[in-house]
Formats: sequence, C-alpha cells, structure tokens
Amino acid sequence: MTLGRGFTRITDEITKQVRKAKISVGLCHIFLHHTSASLILCENYDPLVQTDLEAFMQRLVPDSDTLYKHAAEGPDDMPSHIRAILTQSFLIVPIKDNQLVLGQWQGIYLWEHRFRSHHRTITVTIQG
Repeated sequence: MTLGRGFTRITDEITKQVRKAKISVGLCHIFLHHTSASLILCENYDPLVQTDLEAFMQRLVPDSDTLYKHAAEGPDDMPSHIRAILTQSFLIVPIKDNQLVLGQWQGIYLWEHRFRSHHRTITVTIQG
C-alpha cells in the first residue's frame, strides 16, 4: 500500500522473491497493474533526489490544469495518468548469482502519483 503521492521503496521485497527463485543467471520482470502510478530505478542514498523528481514532475504535469477534461476522481486524476505514461509501468533487472544486479546507488521504487493512499498490485516474473 502506498501512502499517497510519493515514493515507496520496494527493492527489498523484490530481492526476497529473487532469492526464493534460486536463479544463477536470469531476468526479473516487475510489472505494475495500474495507470496512475509507476515503477522507477532511482537514487537510493539521498532522498532529495526524490524530492527534486516530484518537484520536476509537478512543474511538467501540474495538478488542476484547466487543460484536462478527465477529472472523475479529482484534480490529480489526469495528471496521474500523464505521469505514469511519461515514466514506466515495468522494469527488467538482470539476475546474477541469485541477486538483482543493481548499481550501488540504485533502488526500485513504486512512484504513487495520486494524492491519497492506494493498494497497488505488482507482478514479479523471474526467468533464468
């Protein structure tokens, strides 16, 4: 569950699933089943990176813009869909020696674009 607009680090949960699979070499495909949130690989050391990403996205895709006609669920409705399209709904991460192959400062995050909290569904497919 997300806490509303912002970032939820999911690296540890994905790592646990990869370890259970016991794959020497392969790929981990992570898919988000929603159109108003996204998945990103992001800096995992300095939280100001996430603050800056949110500020940039707010400037690029502001809430309550009169341009938007679709607002069935509030002022964040259409902006959330645009944000999701501009980012991504899936990631593919290599696996080596039963571990995700991530850079030292990379983390996997679910980026919630809606103001309120949501239950989000993610499918993880591990091949090797």
